[in-house]
Amino acid sequence: MTFNDKKVLVTGATGFVGRVLCKELRHRGFQVRAAVRSLDLSIEGIESVVVGEIAGGTSWRDALRDVDVVIHLAARVHVMKDEAADPLSEFLKVNVSGTENLARQAAQAGVKRLVYVSSIKVNGDSTTGSQPFSESNQPNPQDPYGISKWRAEQALQRIAQETGLEIVIVRPPLVYGAGVKGNFISLMTAIDKDVPLPLAGAKNLRSLLYVGNLADALIVCAAHPDAAGQTYLLSDGEDISTAMLVKKIATALGRKSRSFYFPPGLLRAAAGVLGRSAQVERLFGSLQVNNQKIRNELSWCPPFTLEQGLRATAGWYNRRT
Repeated sequence: MTFNDKKVLVTGATGFVGRVLCKELRHRGFQVRAAVRSLDLSIEGIESVVVGEIAGGTSWRDALRDVDVVIHLAARVHVMKDEAADPLSEFLKVNVSGTENLARQAAQAGVKRLVYVSSIKVNGDSTTGSQPFSESNQPNPQDPYGISKWRAEQALQRIAQETGLEIVIVRPPLVYGAGVKGNFISLMTAIDKDVPLPLAGAKNLRSLLYVGNLADALIVCAAHPDAAGQTYLLSDGEDISTAMLVKKIATALGRKSRSFYFPPGLLRAAAGVLGRSAQVERLFGSLQVNNQKIRNELSWCPPFTLEQGLRATAGWYNRRT
């Protein structure tokens, strides 16, 4: 059974991943509806329905009408410096209550399947000194964002048992591509501006996920009959050290790498004094993902290599500057 003649509702449709996903769904012949906060954020050529802010009381009635599959991207996302007085409460409001509310209304509306974009942070923050994360690992979220994503997964599993709504959960690591923000765009900017970076000593291994690969995996999870009830970890399948990532980004940008060696232990110590341990750990710590389950069960293979993804990201970056 496939869904390419069915209607798909995408939440978070105007975001970094959502725009790519909506475009790819349309390209493959799906009927696409975008859930947006306001009409000002509507996507040209895509049917849009305004749902406002996502929380436990959001009405999804109009957005869910005649929908067969929901791909739920919308979330309160992780930030390095959260200024909320109670971050966990804010994450739970959107990522748990909002998700549970959507799923229950989807089941009532006759939606067959909901694909939920969770996070590798449900597994934990680091695989330094251990095996790559897999679906068999015991969840070990370390921060309010990861906790909220894990609780949302648990809520969805309960709803699936109660209603029969098919739930598919995916946990991506860091996603990059055209429109990327946060630490990745900061790193690209530093490389582009020839800023010397003390990262040549980073011997870590990290899994990344190109946005085109994520969109492809989400469509497979929306359509494949064997995906129902499953959780999948995603990645490009090519783990890379931060030192090598700097080199590859520099090459993609047409720049020379200015990375130099600085003892990682000293850098970590200095970061601790300055209150920047989390930022440095992201650069020197490992976070590896085993994506073998989705490859085996759904015959999924990332359509883009890491280098192809980085070239596409660099092309976007150069066009915008």
